Amino acid sequence: MNSKDFIIHSLRENIKEHFPRPELKISHIVYHDKLKQFIEISAAVGGRAEILGEGETIDNAIRRIFPDASRIACNLPEVTCATYNPDHIETPTELNGTDLVICRGIFGVCENASVYFEQEYLQRSIYFISESLLMLLPKDQLVDTMHDAYQRVPNEHPGEFRGFMSGPSKTADIEQALVMGAHGPRQVTVLLI
Repeated sequence: MNSKDFIIHSLRENIKEHFPRPELKISHIVYHDKLKQFIEISAAVGGRAEILGEGETIDNAIRRIFPDASRIACNLPEVTCATYNPDHIETPTELNGTDLVICRGIFGVCENASVYFEQEYLQRSIYFISESLLMLLPKDQLVDTMHDAYQRVPNEHPGEFRGFMSGPSKTADIEQALVMGAHGPRQVTVLLI
């Protein structure tokens, strides 16, 4: 038995009185215009959020938002402008030089413009190695706060990797200068569909 197990075992044996967990009821902010809030906060964190235009296809929106992207990775059937399926490569090294990765977001959080996603590609490095990341998000899947978001995160999921992403990678550690794209994509765009 290691020291951690020893301590936990000792605590369990010596606790005489058990109390039920308190029920937390936290009142938090509710955004009446979730789309507007999400779009504004996306810009504030260095990202971008746009609503898919009336009659516009996802492919047309991709070409409009990323006109210079030549190497586009995607495995989603509704995206036909992708230049390759990243699930057909063997090593993450082959992802180097990817201009744009398109993935699906499950829901968004208005207070910080983060998007919850689950791994849908074989190589999880794809979310961080490309220059730009486009997340497709249903516009009716927005929650107000992270309190609401954690209620929606499933306990189990089929992939190995999942998380929240809010805007592009950024750091301000180096001489207090904000650097975008230091550890991941330089540009993160959410397309609200």
